[in-house]
Amino acid sequence: MSISRRQFTAGLLALGALSQFKTAALAKAVSASGLKAAFQDDFYIGTALGADTLTENDTDLLALIAREFNSITAENAMKWEEIRPELDSWEWGVADKFVDFGVRNDMYIVGHTLVWHSQVPKPVFLDSKGQPLKREPLLARMDEHIRTLVSRYKGKIQAWDVVNEAVEDDGKFRQSPWYKTTGTAFIEQAFRTAHEVDPKAHLMYNDYNMAVPAKRDGVVAMVKELKKKGVPIHGIGMQGHIGIDTPDLAAIEDSILAFAALGVKVHFTELDIDVLPSVWGLTGAEITTRFEYKPERDPYQDGLPADMEEKLAQRYEALFKLFIKHRDKIERVTTWGTGDGDSWLNNFPIPGRTNYPLLFDRKHRPKAAYHRLINLSKR
Repeated sequence: MSISRRQFTAGLLALGALSQFKTAALAKAVSASGLKAAFQDDFYIGTALGADTLTENDTDLLALIAREFNSITAENAMKWEEIRPELDSWEWGVADKFVDFGVRNDMYIVGHTLVWHSQVPKPVFLDSKGQPLKREPLLARMDEHIRTLVSRYKGKIQAWDVVNEAVEDDGKFRQSPWYKTTGTAFIEQAFRTAHEVDPKAHLMYNDYNMAVPAKRDGVVAMVKELKKKGVPIHGIGMQGHIGIDTPDLAAIEDSILAFAALGVKVHFTELDIDVLPSVWGLTGAEITTRFEYKPERDPYQDGLPADMEEKLAQRYEALFKLFIKHRDKIERVTTWGTGDGDSWLNNFPIPGRTNYPLLFDRKHRPKAAYHRLINLSKR
């Protein structure tokens, strides 16, 4: 059978059109893939973006983050000691890269954090003679810091962790240099100043162990008092540094309900699941905590056993079922890192261990937990 040149040409054109269609369909499928697409009707899906990823221009990891997530949080780049190591010196390079990446990829960008007791240079709390600052000078220093930082990224950063970890597990205020000098005034002023500089920014209080009843009650009381005074607080960040078995999901749900009842949005801001043996029942994320390395405290150096991989997947699935149940109250779920190898839990609270707390492995391949969440989203 012979065909004419016209038929042959038409056939080529048809194949070309089909190829273009397949290419366009593939591009559309890729752009619509990932966790952000899976939960697009529920809440933002975020990750913490580290300085090394940005400064070393890890293009593979950045592409993965852009595909999977629609929100990013600055892991360390905006903490005081990183962005302002000395009082008269601002280091904007990494923070600018972080924000530029988020803007290019149309992401919900979270600045972390404006006021914290940790990772703050000691001179911040001292006067020119090396003596502790009094109340008003310290508040003025904090105010100037917030104004400078928030104004630089006004209109680009959608949300800020304004105050971080100001309440202890017993519900009392942490005896930080901020609190010892100013009482609770630093909390109120921090929110008012951030709102004054960027009235459109979503402002949050962020803390760990928020499922602990006493801490939950302390935070609820604090937020009620702030709102009574007209302080602009819009969200509460529940850091999700949790274990493979604890806390109980019911306790997490109780906190979601208690915080949402305050009229604020709930964020899960630093989600990771520790699969390693707990040390003396330690919970939380107080970064100064350290214990001695011993091999028996590092049991999975050669990889996570299949039964533990399944347990991790089940834990993530159960958590996300809870999140979906309360999606009307939850604004965002952010994992604290992307791949296991980059997680801070490899060095906390014991330096040098091998942990597996995230949704992607050390080669940034999706784990069983990831696939469980993707399947869950097809409900």
